[in-house]
Amino acid sequence: MKNLHTILKQEKYKKIKFKIIATNHLVVRVRLNGVLGNFILDTGASNTCVGYEAIERFHLEVTDSKDKASGAGGSGMDTQISSQNTLQIGRWIQESYLLVVFDMSHVNEALRLHKVKAVHGIIGADVLLAGQGIIDYYNHCLYLK
Repeated sequence: MKNLHTILKQEKYKKIKFKIIATNHLVVRVRLNGVLGNFILDTGASNTCVGYEAIERFHLEVTDSKDKASGAGGSGMDTQISSQNTLQIGRWIQESYLLVVFDMSHVNEALRLHKVKAVHGIIGADVLLAGQGIIDYYNHCLYLK
């Protein structure tokens, strides 16, 4: 039988390497609006998110949202929305991508306590669903179609 990489390559999947950091989070390099950043790959996050502190870095235009964010850091957190973004992970590209913007200071504080570099955002299930994502934990690869 052919190996996973060969099969997925034939199916037009893009292979993206990720790193496993000290906290056991998976981190991928993302190009958002042409700017590189580090993002946690989080299958439990419903949406792809960026922290407030990264708005200028990624040239985001934001609008207020009535939706509240919740997760490991708490619930009821205020959010903003940013649309019309170009999201690129490896060679996988999405235009007009919608992102949730919220306070990620609790995430980065937890990483700092483990002496790990801060991240700019989170890649959520929306990307994994759109790209028919497959995670190869053993080889530290994400595949998106």
